Amino acid sequence: MGLLVVGVAITGTRAVWLGVIRAPALSAQARDQQERKFEVPAERGDIVDRNGRVLAQDRLTAKITTTPYLIADPEAVARRLAPVLGRPPAELEKALSGGGGYAVLAPLVDQRTATRVRQLQIPNIDVTDTFTRNLPQGMVASQLVGLVGEDDAHKGQIVGQFGLEQRYNAQLTGTPGQREEAHDPLGQTLETIKARDPIPGKTIHTTIDSTIERRTEEILAETRTQHSALSANAVVMRPNGDILAMASVPRTNPNRRDKLNVDLMRNRPVADTIEPGSTFKIVAITGALETDAVKPTTVFDVPAIVELYDRTLKDSHNEGATRWSVSQILQRSSNKGTYLIAKTLGERNFANWIEKFGFGTASGVDVPGEEPGIVPDYTNPEQWSGTSILNLPIGQGLTVNQVQLARAYTAIANGGRLVHPRVVSSVGDTPVPRVAGKRIFSRATARKMDAMLRDAVGVGGTGKAAQVEGYEVAGKTGTANKVDPTTGEYTSRYRASFVGYLPADNPQLIIAVSVDEPQDIIYGGEVAAPAFEKIAEFAVQQLGIPPA
Repeated sequence: MGLLVVGVAITGTRAVWLGVIRAPALSAQARDQQERKFEVPAERGDIVDRNGRVLAQDRLTAKITTTPYLIADPEAVARRLAPVLGRPPAELEKALSGGGGYAVLAPLVDQRTATRVRQLQIPNIDVTDTFTRNLPQGMVASQLVGLVGEDDAHKGQIVGQFGLEQRYNAQLTGTPGQREEAHDPLGQTLETIKARDPIPGKTIHTTIDSTIERRTEEILAETRTQHSALSANAVVMRPNGDILAMASVPRTNPNRRDKLNVDLMRNRPVADTIEPGSTFKIVAITGALETDAVKPTTVFDVPAIVELYDRTLKDSHNEGATRWSVSQILQRSSNKGTYLIAKTLGERNFANWIEKFGFGTASGVDVPGEEPGIVPDYTNPEQWSGTSILNLPIGQGLTVNQVQLARAYTAIANGGRLVHPRVVSSVGDTPVPRVAGKRIFSRATARKMDAMLRDAVGVGGTGKAAQVEGYEVAGKTGTANKVDPTTGEYTSRYRASFVGYLPADNPQLIIAVSVDEPQDIIYGGEVAAPAFEKIAEFAVQQLGIPPA
């Protein structure tokens, strides 16, 4: 009985406080709030793949708020709301008893919960519709798609923070609407006086094939696990520059913001630059062929060891002195032979060919965060040393990103034309104009390079594990020592890679795969090439690409 009396007393005291002490203020505030304006949120545009499958979209949610000083009986209201919101009554009662002008009872609820709260018809409990960003396919293409979050400079405003969400934020962002309502003194809506509908943001149509993207990520994850590697990434590109997959593992679930690992949202194929190793050998060899410095059949006396100043160059398989043609040098990925070819081409010419292939400058792919890599400047003696001609032709002493590397191989697949890679094909109903490619070498040189890259994947080549049944593949392996960032010295840690295209007679796909620090096997031909084969086999079937 005592408890009941206390409860009645407390309730009575609050009623007196509301009715007598706060009455004048409440009366004025009630008059002020008889007409209330609400911003109606605009739906953010979707991000979809090439087939219209949704990669990111807004999900209609709601926020439950209140004006505490207008709640006459916080305990009773808390008891009614608690089972609907899934919060302890005591917590809600505390929030409702604060006496302030605004309190959030639930920052994010689904529409089912919002409807149940509305059905309770509790005065001064407000249900405001809002949107929450959702990636329906979870981790698939999440690093490319990116995230949204609240703008630090404009509280409550949602902006893109990574990936395409950031790059196309202006186009994805809609225009909010407004609703003006008449309320009675208890906060109940009497009527909507006027309203302006929100305008949704535009849909971003990408070149990504989410089915190929998903399978590429799965294969990379399997490869990473098999070889206990730090990470792996891949790019799948059409010869015209359209990117079908831009994948990286490990990943993080963007829909679980409470457990999000922001570092794993980094889009590694553009954000990480690496020493490309032997996949870079196409630059010197293409340049030498195009300038008639060599032919595929030109034979070089390849010594057991090449020494230049304080540097010594060997081949990974430690072949002794031999006589190899240019074709054999590429097929067997000879470091010493590639140096001899580059030396024949000449240092200035070789530097020009690095630039022609697009290395040292960003590829221009339409995603944020691309790192252009570092290429020594031939005209700067502090960057280009006497041994640069020894290490640069074999992919050491410079860095590139994975999209740049895939793009370089499209030039061979395209008969000598270097394309502009892209991820977005249209914004809303407006197509994104394709940037024209440019010819950097002749079709004749492309045919010669193509024949040699086929040999590199054939019997006796380092990339034979990249062969796809029923299709002829052309490509190149790479096995690169990693540099210790502290000492600048090469370590015993490696990055394995493979870049290739198929069908070789009529290229439809260019695929670049990189695996960082495999532990059991280090060679690109044994680590990255098998991953290429699996990705390629799935992609040609998915796209219905026949053997040429």
